[in-house]
Parts: sequence; C-alpha cells; structure tokens
Amino acid sequence: MTTTDSLIERQRRASLAHIRQELLAPVTSIIGYQEIVVEEAERLGLHAILADLGRILGAVRTLAELLDRLLDPAGMPDIASDGDLAIVEAKLRHDLRTPLNAIMGYSELILDECDSVDLGALRPDIERVLTEARRLLSQLDSVVDFSRREADRTGNEDADNLAADLMRAFQPIEGAPALRSEIGRILVVDDNESNRDLLCRRLARDGHMVSHASSGRAALDMLADGEFDLVLLDLMMPDMNGYEVLTRLRADPGLREVRVIMISGIHETESIIRCVEAGAEDYLPKPCDPVLLRARISACLERKRWRDREHLYLTELKAEKERSEVLLHNILPSSIVRRLNQGERAIADRLEEVSILFCDVVGFSAIASRMTAVHLVEYLTRVFTTFDRLTLDLGIEKIKTIGDAYMAAAGLPEPRPDHAEAVAELALGMLDATDRISREAGTPLKVRIGIHTGPVVAGVIGTHKFIYDVWGDTVNLASRLESHGMPNRIHVSEAVQRILEGRYVFEPRGSVAIRDMGQISTFFLSRRAETLGPDGEI
Repeated sequence: MTTTDSLIERQRRASLAHIRQELLAPVTSIIGYQEIVVEEAERLGLHAILADLGRILGAVRTLAELLDRLLDPAGMPDIASDGDLAIVEAKLRHDLRTPLNAIMGYSELILDECDSVDLGALRPDIERVLTEARRLLSQLDSVVDFSRREADRTGNEDADNLAADLMRAFQPIEGAPALRSEIGRILVVDDNESNRDLLCRRLARDGHMVSHASSGRAALDMLADGEFDLVLLDLMMPDMNGYEVLTRLRADPGLREVRVIMISGIHETESIIRCVEAGAEDYLPKPCDPVLLRARISACLERKRWRDREHLYLTELKAEKERSEVLLHNILPSSIVRRLNQGERAIADRLEEVSILFCDVVGFSAIASRMTAVHLVEYLTRVFTTFDRLTLDLGIEKIKTIGDAYMAAAGLPEPRPDHAEAVAELALGMLDATDRISREAGTPLKVRIGIHTGPVVAGVIGTHKFIYDVWGDTVNLASRLESHGMPNRIHVSEAVQRILEGRYVFEPRGSVAIRDMGQISTFFLSRRAETLGPDGEI
C-alpha cells in the first residue's frame, strides 16, 4: 500500500469512527432509558404495555447491532469514489430508519393510550426515549454524509479536527520504544483440535512455553501437577465447561492465583459478566484477532509479574517484621513490646514490690588476661547464656549485662507475689551453674551476688536503640550489696530476709557500711530450708 493509499485508509477509518461516535451516543442513551422503563413496568405489573415496551427495546438493540455492522471499517466497501459513497450513505439511512420508526411509533402509541394505563413515573422516561429517537432521525442525513464538500459544510470544523486528531492517533509515534512482550507458561484448553493447534502455534511463535488440554478435567489435572502463568480457557466444552473449570480454580487455594482468559464464540453480555465475576482476567471472542490476543496476553502476564513481585516483597517484609519482633522480644519484655506496638511512646511505671539481683564475676581482669579475646567472649557467652536460661525458666526479666556483670529483676513489668523467692532461686541456680562451668572448663570461676527488694521505677529509654531499665534506691542497694559481698555468696538485705524467712537459710552478716546509705543489716542466703535434715544438718 502506498503512502497515499495509507492516508486515504486512515481518513476512511477516522470518518467512520466519527460517525460511529455521533450515532452511538444517542443510541446508548435510548437503550439505557428503555431498559429502565421495561424494568419499572415489570415491577409495577403494567402487563398491558409490556409487549410494546419489549418491541421498543428490541428495535433499539437492532439499531445498535446495525451500527456495529454497517460502520465496521473491515466490512465497509472502498468509499473513495462518489458512486460508492452514495451507495453506503443510502444503505445507512435506509437501514437505520427502520428501527428508529419502530421506536418512535410504539412510544407514541403507548403515550396516546395512557388514558387506559396509569404510567406514573414511566411517562418522563418514555418521553425521553421518543425525544432521543426523533433527534437521531433528524440528524441522520447530516451525520451520514461522507461526500460533503467544504463549501457545503456548516459548523463542521470541530468534526474535521476530531477526525484529524484521530488519524494522528493511528500513526506510529516517532522514536517510541517497542512495547515489551511478556513471555510465560501458558495452558491452552479447547476441545476443538484445530483451535488448540492454531493457538499453540501462534503462542509458541511468540516465544511462550505452551501446553494444551482437550477438556476441562484434563486441564485441572495439568494445573494441579505443573505451574502455569496463564490459561486460555474455552467456554463451551462437553465434559466440563470453561465456567465450571474457572470456578474450581478460584475455589482451590493452590490454584486461585492462576490467571485465566476466557475464549468463546458466545458474545452474550451475561456470559462475559459471569466469567469476569468468577475471576477471569479477560474475555475474548472467537475467532481471536492475533494482534488483540497478543496484547491481552502480554498485559495479563505483566500484571502477574507485578503481582508476583508484590507477593515476594510482602513475604520479605513479613520475614523482616518477624525478625524484628524476635529481636525486640529479646531486648524488651513481651508486655512492653505490645505497648510499643499499640503506639505507646512514653513507657514508665512505678512498681512497689520488685526484687533486684546483681551478679558479678570475681577477679574478671585476672581471668581475662589469661585468655585470648575470642576465648574470653566465648567463655562469657557460655556463662551468660546459662543465666539467660535460668531467668527464662523462672519467668524473671533479664535487664542487661554490663561487662562481666549481670542484672535481673522479678516483679516487673507485671507484679508477681513470689518475686523475692524467684530471685532467690535464680541466685542459687547461678552458683550451681558457675561451679559446673568452672569444673568443665578447667578455669576457676567465682561470682558475687547481691539482692534487694523494694519500690522501683521501670521504663523504656531511647528511640533508636531501645532498652528497658530500672531506677531507684532499690537498684542502687542491690548493686552495692553485690560489690560488698563475698565470692560465691548471695548477699541480701534485711527486707529480703524478712520476706523469705522460714523458706531459706540465712546467715547474719552484721552491719555493713554502704556508701550514701549508712549502716545496713545484711545476710547471706545459703540454701532452701527444706534441704536441711531434722537435726539441722545438710
């Protein structure tokens, strides 16, 4: 085709598109109004006029079908010559007037006979249908006029500009990048062998990995065994129709994400709507236009790629969130994590009865000087990991480690009545653990432990690196009891001794001078009371 012929063809297509738009707008309006009128008449039980209303609706749909057929560029004759133009114009005007006359005639008849039927709210809509039909009839000659000359045209500049714009739109854009063609794994499902073969060959030529099935049941079996990006699914099949296959796919959690394009010779709107509502990505008529099929498949596969990426990002995000949650729970108590997740920012609580424990390795500098850095860290990790297991088993909160010192507390963030007993059990467990680790490692290891009970303030500090910490005189005294204690002994305050008296064995230490606190009566907790025999011996 020469450049001149190509331009003439584009002009022809632009003219047809303009006429189609001019005619379809009022026809669409008439269809809408008439469908409302029919539905309302059925609801009101106006049986006397339902037959005529149905005839009007049928005429409107016939009008729309005529427009689609008569203004199809592929089916139009060459309208370059005046003779052909006259033939096409005459046929359009004649064929379109027939349904228009029926629409107007029956509408006028219903309005004329309204004395015998109470039309009520139907009258305005019937009058709108009649008005639109008359307007379309009056415009028919001016709209359907391919041969108008510039001198004879009146107010036609806008239409000409529209056609020119449309022609430009049909031309390829200079320098535009070629559209990316998505490649995928496609399953073709059709009971007709010729249809399957044709589709498979086209798809394979486009680079897709293609499989095929001759029935709905075979397709379901293949989908269960293999992975496919897209299914081209015929609607009409004998053993299991395409709609049944589609509904089963959407009901199967493992297959509901498979994309499906329905392909059928049925052009009924209800069938298309049902398939789309059931989860079909698209609906293509048979025979498929190769260019349209390629575009729809590429668009569908691209949407799948984006969906797959979204799933991947969401999975990675979920994994990251879970790792963050685990890390956060390792740093903060669970109840504090919940409060932070609920949006609470300033977390600070005063608790009246909390037991604080400090544990420190005796002579740590001398031990460290005899070990390599790696050995030292591994050794401390072993010790503190054992302490962590003890706190976890006893439901005690590890607060922090500072160098070779370990701090824990019971009775926070949630109060508990046995806070002092829990910390005493932790202290005894720490002594047993350090003795065992010392013997197994062949490295002498001794610890000092201090415990005090009383009121504290606890809360979260920091915004970048969170830490749950405890403050107050109770904390200070527990720390100083540890520093004033003795190796492998549990040094406790009088408050702890009073709470646990009778359940544990205590040895009076006497009065100890504590900086900033004066003389304090203290005790050594040695063992549980039930470990003593009737004669007081171990």
